[in-house]
Amino acid sequence: MEMTVGDTSGRGGIRRMDNIAIVVDDLAAAKAFFVELGLELEGEATVEGAAVDRLVGLAGVRSDIAMMRMPDGHGRIELTKYHSPSVRVGDSWAPANVLGAHRVMFAVEDIEDVVERLRPHGAELLGELVEYENSYRLCYLRGPAGILVALAEATG
Repeated sequence: MEMTVGDTSGRGGIRRMDNIAIVVDDLAAAKAFFVELGLELEGEATVEGAAVDRLVGLAGVRSDIAMMRMPDGHGRIELTKYHSPSVRVGDSWAPANVLGAHRVMFAVEDIEDVVERLRPHGAELLGELVEYENSYRLCYLRGPAGILVALAEATG
């Protein structure tokens, strides 16, 4: 029996990517940034309790989350602000070539307008806005809590 990618007949498997979690220090600022980018606030909640502690492997968890939905309805970003235990500070300003998850990329229209709208929300270009192989205009920028965000506008 030949199986294709995503074929999970008769067994468990991935159905879709549901969300990416990003820990932030200022939930309101992060929500404003992603709303300006075009995501929609799907819902907010305070998360705590024994089940949460067991899930994440930490004791005494209390956090506020905001679930941000992509405009096309496919995929979400969970913004999380931990109140306890204290947040461990990592190097969120690490360069793009450091191991681990570093950026989230969004397909946009009118990339220059998007960048200008995000600047009042703390966005700073990491390098330059570039034309890539006559197919895309691309840029990397830093958002709230040092989040690395890439924007891509199709040109071809």
